[in-house]
Amino acid sequence: MELIHDASMRLLEEQGIELLSAQARQLFKQAGAEVDETSGIVRGPRELFMEALDHAPETFVLTPRNPDKALEIGANNIHFGFVSGPPNIHDHVNGRRPGNLKDYRKLVSLAQYFNVISLMGNQATAPTDLPANTRHLDTYRETILLMDKVFSAVPIGVGRVRDAVEMVALARGISTDALHRDPSVLTNINVNSPRKLDDTMADAAIYMAWHGQAVIVTPFTLMGAMTPVTLAGALVQQNAEAVFGLTMVQLAGPGAPCVYGGFTSNVDMRSGAPAFGTPENALANIAGGQLARRYGLPYRTSACNASNAADAQAVYETQAVLWSAVMGHGNIVYHSAGWLEGGLVASFEKVIIDVESLQTMACILQPIDVSEEEIGLAAVEEVGPGGHFFGTSHTIERYKTAFYEPLLSDWQNQENWQQAGAKTATTRATETWQKVLETFEAPALDPSRREALDDYVSRRKNEIGDGEP
Repeated sequence: MELIHDASMRLLEEQGIELLSAQARQLFKQAGAEVDETSGIVRGPRELFMEALDHAPETFVLTPRNPDKALEIGANNIHFGFVSGPPNIHDHVNGRRPGNLKDYRKLVSLAQYFNVISLMGNQATAPTDLPANTRHLDTYRETILLMDKVFSAVPIGVGRVRDAVEMVALARGISTDALHRDPSVLTNINVNSPRKLDDTMADAAIYMAWHGQAVIVTPFTLMGAMTPVTLAGALVQQNAEAVFGLTMVQLAGPGAPCVYGGFTSNVDMRSGAPAFGTPENALANIAGGQLARRYGLPYRTSACNASNAADAQAVYETQAVLWSAVMGHGNIVYHSAGWLEGGLVASFEKVIIDVESLQTMACILQPIDVSEEEIGLAAVEEVGPGGHFFGTSHTIERYKTAFYEPLLSDWQNQENWQQAGAKTATTRATETWQKVLETFEAPALDPSRREALDDYVSRRKNEIGDGEP
């Protein structure tokens, strides 16, 4: 760890990072960094970066419109996040298709329904049936109406994150000043690895820091493409880029909530295609957690896969990196449910299969109180072989889904058991997401707050017109 830390500090001191944002370069210049305005390269002594990170909080709380679902980020907390970013959607009823608003609503509903999902990324899919410059307004509104959990703002420029801050404040019925003191909004910016941070994401992160909202800084580091092919070299680059971005956040708003992000994996050296769920990906998840803890920061990681179908490959690749994300002590695990095709597809069936895995993981991580009576032989005989897990009130009440109900209720009926048990996981998942959506009810929202949201969206669309937000 110290070798990687030292090498990443040398990279920042000697090579620097290309920073495309003029206001971000000014922040570094005021802090004493060496700024080349011609090339945009920013260099600085390691003391500058370490002193800036000293201001970052080790833990912080994000409060959505339902305060009962507030999240403490950092410490011993692990929060599983929904898939975000894919331009396409797939399910076994309607097939593969470009993202659209109708399916976006369905995905948000699934994220709300399953309580093992704590937060949602910037967009579960990009609704390509809407104008690109204003679709963020529609997705924010749908997310707020259908979900009362924490969600991420789209970090492409100041306008999109400002709209998220304003709309969440309206949904909570508080001012943006009050939101500064009690943050709700999260965003995730990516460094354009190798060693470049663009102006749209930098300026969005600065705005968020000014307004006390949380920023994750995640380098996009794939070994053999955007980083050296070795794990050690990739981690040096990841660490330098993450520390640089987090320093920028702290220079903009000392004490602003922020998260160390890691996304290091590799590419297939035959094709150049991104690969996830690999041993390198798993090791990087663990090492990233060690680095985040070294700087006293919360840690964001992921549980991704590169399979083109919701099949065994998708599951074992996801499981490999899910375990490493947990072992690496990821406080936020992005893309925990629904990610497919290396991030090109949000899969309805994969959502359900992943939720099953996350529920099991949550039960494993949950501390269990054991009495002396439960240890005795009589308790074992009373429970019966294999009966203790699904028979516990914790498992049934907290993480129950319709996925298990037919098997649990019909186990004594041999014919029903064989019929239910003969279905593949994907087939059962298809039935489950349809059943969930049939019965889903959105959480209530005060009518006056909904009206305020609608008015805001209408006004902002008129302001934006054909331009950028």
